[in-house]
Amino acid sequence: MERHFVLAAIVPLVMCAVVRNCAEASTDFKFKEDFIRKLAHDVPLILKKQDPKTGRFGTGIWIVNDQNAIYPLAVAWATESKDNPYYHDPKLLDAIMAGGDALIEDMDSTGQWEFRKKDGSTWGQTYMPWTYSRWIRAFGLIKDSMPPERRKRWEKAILLGCDGISTTQLKHVQNIPAHQAMALYRAGQIFNRKDWCEQAKEFMKKVVAEQDPGGFWTENYGPVVMYNFVYVDALGTYYAMSRDETVRPALERAAEFHAAFTYPDGSKVETVDERNPYQSSIVFGNVGFSFTPEGRGYLQQQLEILKHKGKGIDPDNIANFILYGEEGPISPTPAADRNRTFESIDHKSLIRRKGDWFICLSAYHCPVVERRWIQDRQNLVSIFNDRCGLIIGGGNTKLQPLWSNFTVGDTSLLHHKPGDTDPVFTPPAGLLHIPSGAVIEKMDPPGLMLRYGEEQCEIRVEPVDDTTLMLRLRATIKSGLPVAAHITLLPHFDKPLRTQAGVEKIVGKDSFTLSSKDMGEWIEHGGWRLTVPEGATLSWPVLPHDPYTKDGHSEPGEGRIVLTAPFTADKMEYTLTLKIMK
Repeated sequence: MERHFVLAAIVPLVMCAVVRNCAEASTDFKFKEDFIRKLAHDVPLILKKQDPKTGRFGTGIWIVNDQNAIYPLAVAWATESKDNPYYHDPKLLDAIMAGGDALIEDMDSTGQWEFRKKDGSTWGQTYMPWTYSRWIRAFGLIKDSMPPERRKRWEKAILLGCDGISTTQLKHVQNIPAHQAMALYRAGQIFNRKDWCEQAKEFMKKVVAEQDPGGFWTENYGPVVMYNFVYVDALGTYYAMSRDETVRPALERAAEFHAAFTYPDGSKVETVDERNPYQSSIVFGNVGFSFTPEGRGYLQQQLEILKHKGKGIDPDNIANFILYGEEGPISPTPAADRNRTFESIDHKSLIRRKGDWFICLSAYHCPVVERRWIQDRQNLVSIFNDRCGLIIGGGNTKLQPLWSNFTVGDTSLLHHKPGDTDPVFTPPAGLLHIPSGAVIEKMDPPGLMLRYGEEQCEIRVEPVDDTTLMLRLRATIKSGLPVAAHITLLPHFDKPLRTQAGVEKIVGKDSFTLSSKDMGEWIEHGGWRLTVPEGATLSWPVLPHDPYTKDGHSEPGEGRIVLTAPFTADKMEYTLTLKIMK
């Protein structure tokens, strides 16, 4: 699944009003007529990106995922509507076939492609799931109109790939095998391979069984959030193909999970996500949400937010909705309730919505995993305000202890080494940056009790009114090691950060640090003001380890502004005031 790092944006209050109004509405979710018009509009834009000589789509370094474009084109070609001039258009059919031919030209003798990225890195051979599933679905739509020899060539190549998927890929439940199982099921239908359909059905039973009762999947411990959408997409598309009713309850639970873990501006709550940090982009959802009232309520909410922001839905998603999506009545999301508390059924996460504030606390914790894809569960609090968006939090990473709520020991012992493609992620002795114990305090104000070896630490978050919030930090200092709290602040790139002492810095490509003297009593940025404890320091940019780049390097825009407050025998508690200035 592609990932997009987007800087935290200033969120107009109107977006949160949109969510409330949508949640309060009780209407049917209808999309097909509008989506057909949108797809027809997108067809020439997609075709502009195709090289007619090679059949390849995209710009820059060519990757097999560029050929995913054949799927929305195939849906446009196959969909009869007064609003779709591309129905059975022969030129469009030629473009689709050329796109599939390009995949055949690049595959190896096993049906795999080289996994390339746009940055030029390569990651070995792969049965690329996103590409195979779209190629198979596209073939099912156009096969009866293909010239016989070309159709045979496609069939031979797709069968080769599906044989490889069937024999090697469906070994354990994870987001990629789930998507491959969906593709294999469709191939089984097309080629009358009942064994593939049965294999995919049995695997999807495992996917459903692996879902947590709270509506999420895990790939180590606790939820994935962004990749949860991948599971829902795979299960939902499979459900549309098979009408396997055993899948529907899992889709309903997933919809309820995402309705809870979505900020008022439509972006995903990152606090509980074990794989991805915060991204301000808005995920509309996918076809898997369309089969339950709860899911359709979520889709309606997200669609209205996108419309008010002037954002669209990508043609690939539109195409899948046209082919497989279901219209029907909605069940409103909880977004209209501005005074609510949600606790997950495992008691490991809590959401507090109070007026303009949205707070998420996570008690998911586990040892560091020596896999780049599973992030350290270190940053367990997020604070959002309707006027400013996400202010504090931003999610988890690896090799970066300053993203942790608390550290015990020497933070310089754990860091990213430039160019290191196979780092050791576990910190050496002398540093604790993830808690060994975590308990949510549900009282008002809510908080977290955290244990780091010998030290007990506490965070408590108290909204006072719509523009004021108190953040209380406590820690013991029994171990004899340095103990510090770290407040991770979301950057507004190329915008100023000002201090009470009169210092002004641009949060951009250039790094800077500020002392307690430089800051004075407070800092301001992005429409908020935060009081600063005496003795604190501020750093920018505090960079994450990026698992999607081979050597883990990241860009300044992925970093955080971090305020570090050390604890001493004389100062074991801090109270910070966060004030909205907009």
